[in-house]
Amino acid sequence: MSSSSPTFPTSSPSSVPSLGREAAAAKDAGAALTSLRDRFLLPDGVVYLDGNSLGALPRGVDERVRATVTGEWGAGLIGSWNDAGWMDLPRRVGKRIGRLIGADPAAVHVGDSTSVLLFKTMVAAARLRPDRRVLVLEATTFPTDGYVAAGVADLLGLELRWCDAADPAASLDEDVALLALTHVDFRTGAMFDMAALTRAAHDVGALVQWDLCHSTGAMPLDMGAIDADFAVGCSYKYLNGGPGAPAYAYVAPRLHESMRQPITAWMGHARPFEMGLSYEAAPGAARLASGTPPVLGLSALEAALEIFDDVVLDALRAQSVSLTSWFIELVDARLGDRVEVVTPRDASGRGSQVSLRHDQAYGIVQALIARGVIGDFRTPDLARFGFAPLYVTHVDVYDAVAALVEVLDGEEYARPEYAVRNAVT
Repeated sequence: MSSSSPTFPTSSPSSVPSLGREAAAAKDAGAALTSLRDRFLLPDGVVYLDGNSLGALPRGVDERVRATVTGEWGAGLIGSWNDAGWMDLPRRVGKRIGRLIGADPAAVHVGDSTSVLLFKTMVAAARLRPDRRVLVLEATTFPTDGYVAAGVADLLGLELRWCDAADPAASLDEDVALLALTHVDFRTGAMFDMAALTRAAHDVGALVQWDLCHSTGAMPLDMGAIDADFAVGCSYKYLNGGPGAPAYAYVAPRLHESMRQPITAWMGHARPFEMGLSYEAAPGAARLASGTPPVLGLSALEAALEIFDDVVLDALRAQSVSLTSWFIELVDARLGDRVEVVTPRDASGRGSQVSLRHDQAYGIVQALIARGVIGDFRTPDLARFGFAPLYVTHVDVYDAVAALVEVLDGEEYARPEYAVRNAVT
């Protein structure tokens, strides 16, 4: 981000009162979920619309990490595995995530990266359907999902079949072992109907794996109600667990006893400290564990998840829909056809982000960042904005669109310093 001070318009440029900043403040006052922004350590003067990539820092996480390092590790040393409850961290964090995804805590494992858990659950699913040879993915899925699936297909001698995002069910037949889809598309924010597609897969005898990275923490989910087989999600986006925070996996309870994951290591053993030569899987989703729990990451994540304790998840979704709808309304009114809204306008078909297409999207994002409005860019031409409902306000949305108008009016995106794509965004 630029070191210069953020620059926002100083006056209300909208001549329509219903689209003005005062209207935004009224929306915040009447929102179903009162903004919890004060629970986060966000810089002053910043509109942060990139929580769908890295969530903001919740208050208390820094103190928790410091206490874990200096008190539990520094003073408690190895005794903290028992005295500070380190061994129980995956279970405690899994219970908190279970509430957010509609899952029994015993069906949730926390502790690996998203990629590792995708691999484990894809292999486990394929092993549960040994007479089937096809993995089905959607072609615009997050690249990691495709890369991992290709590796699993190569390892097990399976076929990788790419489906059409408009109708994934059309690619299902009795050869399919697993349908693996991302619930909310990372580029466009388009959202699949999980229940309908899970039913469609089950109708042909296939299993389903859902990638929930862009869903969890922005809306209520219910893995049990939709009868999902597997799900994987990260915790550093809407869950605010910090960069590289441990991921989680869900396994339907009906599959626990029959599931065989490919990395059978000591922490997935039913009795790890007996140090026996033969492997016996732990009960529940705990059998997905392999190595030692990442204590620092899990401690930070546990503290971050406390923010959700008093949050009504339906209100979370209502706030998300209101924010994204307000953004689209303002973009339509103030920019017209100067940008293309590629995110579904029907709220039932989108997650908590809106993406705009423009051939100078990279420069637009960089110019906005220099103004203190942080979104991100996705190749080749998308400016992407995430609306984390816990801390983004309707006034934030108004200010972001006002800044976007000025960036386009002044052609700030064409500045030479924005021509080279050398940043994470």
